[in-house]
Amino acid sequence: MSDQATPSRPSLIDRWFLAHPATVDETYFQHMRFALGFAFWLTVAGLAALVHAVFPAICETTAGGILRKLTARMDARH
Repeated sequence: MSDQATPSRPSLIDRWFLAHPATVDETYFQHMRFALGFAFWLTVAGLAALVHAVFPAICETTAGGILRKLTARMDARH
C-alpha cells in the first residue's frame, strides 16, 4: 500500500457556495450582499426602462445612469 493520499475533490458545498466568492476575495455572505444589492439596482433600472417605454418623457436617463454605476462597481472589484 502507498502512503500517498488520493487527490481530494472539492466538496459540493465548496463548489456551489464558496469557490466563486473566494475568487473575488469575499466570504459567502459578503458575496451574497453584493449580489443582492446588484440585483436590486438592476430591478430598479428595469422598472425605470419599463416606465420610460410607456411614458418617454419620464426616466429618460435613469436606467442608463444606474447601469453605468453598476458597471463601475463591478470593474472596481476585479
